[in-house]
Amino acid sequence: MDARRIARMALLTAIALTIFLVEAQLPPLAPIPGVKLGLANIVTVWALFALGPLDALLILLARVILGSVFSGQLMALLYSLSGGLLCWLVSLGLRRLVTPRQIWAVSAVGAMAHNLGQLLAAAAVLRTWAVWYYGPVLLISGILTGLFTGLAAQLLYARLPR
Repeated sequence: MDARRIARMALLTAIALTIFLVEAQLPPLAPIPGVKLGLANIVTVWALFALGPLDALLILLARVILGSVFSGQLMALLYSLSGGLLCWLVSLGLRRLVTPRQIWAVSAVGAMAHNLGQLLAAAAVLRTWAVWYYGPVLLISGILTGLFTGLAAQLLYARLPR
């Protein structure tokens, strides 16, 4: 890796981390626990298309780990990592099938995969499948928030130099 690439990834990680920490301080959008916009994902989705899968993965991992440490929610690290990695894998597969005009769709499907990964982690930690009753709520919210963050990433992709 050259210095320019490392500096760009560090800057994007700092932006995503700042967005994550600011969003964590905002009141919830809905009276449903765990539902949030996930605005920091705009950076990751943009990076996946603009910089490539490896850079997007490194930005995602750094943001998730540092976000858990800085917010003091170390237990959330497991849920964020499982959701983030599954989202990245699904988005990586879809990236090959879509054009940059369909980033919004990749983000929506990725958000659903993120919620699925979190439910899998919760089922493993809690040793119960009862968490799956929460699945429809998370999937619907994932679609809506994924569409929003995906549209934002798509607009950035169209306007920012790569």
